[in-house]
Amino acid sequence: MTESGIDIPALGLGTYRNTDPETCAASVRTALDVGYRHIDTAEAYGNEEAVGEGLTAADVPRDEVFLATKVLHPKFADGYSRVEIVESARACIDRLDVDGVDLMYGVHWPDGGYEPADTFAACGDIVDEGLAEHIGVCNMTPSQIDTAQDHADVPISVLQVEMHPLLPQRELRSYCADNDITLVAYAPLGNGAVLEVPELVEIGEKYDASAAQISLAWLRAKEVVAIPKASTEAHIRENWASRELELDAADIDAIDNLGVTDRQYDPDYAPAW
Repeated sequence: MTESGIDIPALGLGTYRNTDPETCAASVRTALDVGYRHIDTAEAYGNEEAVGEGLTAADVPRDEVFLATKVLHPKFADGYSRVEIVESARACIDRLDVDGVDLMYGVHWPDGGYEPADTFAACGDIVDEGLAEHIGVCNMTPSQIDTAQDHADVPISVLQVEMHPLLPQRELRSYCADNDITLVAYAPLGNGAVLEVPELVEIGEKYDASAAQISLAWLRAKEVVAIPKASTEAHIRENWASRELELDAADIDAIDNLGVTDRQYDPDYAPAW
């Protein structure tokens, strides 16, 4: 939970690139059995059906799981009108085999056919229809979110972006805190890059923890929700164990001052970060 935005479990399971149906379903079930209560997927990931199967297989009531997905972003959609966005959201719900999701990201990447007026009119329809309780956006800058808010009849409650110790997102964190938006970090382990950072390894030795666990604990200290992707039970449990870590102020400052910017995801259709 964060001070701003909506109440989301602070550690979730990311499913990007978890495309083998059996592996994906098993990882979702395992995560829920371990204790996770936040699962993140997307139309673009091609695994919503498997995620739904994992939800069904787990011995956890649906209303105890915070479930999030994303409509296909306009870069790869055939159409992106108000009607088509709502149809895309309905298809997400059908593939997940649920009545609705807790969070629908109405923008995955703001490119191609993205039009704020149509997009957020559709997001209002998605909430009115009961397909989602909350609306979020991904990969947007503060100015883009301001423009989106001007067109939104429902609050934009969540921003999902890449964030980890090598990309601390200070400006976005400040913006979200000032605008009552929960920040969700994808690639919270820097696509594996944080595992080789000597400072994180050294801090991990102090806590008898891995660099991955230190990174997740640092994000939690920043009141940022993290959704690390994990497909094996060992990694799922390792990430979950990071919840027991409380970094002291000196270690948080050391991570804050790494002075490195290493963005892992910057496609040609990304905004001008």
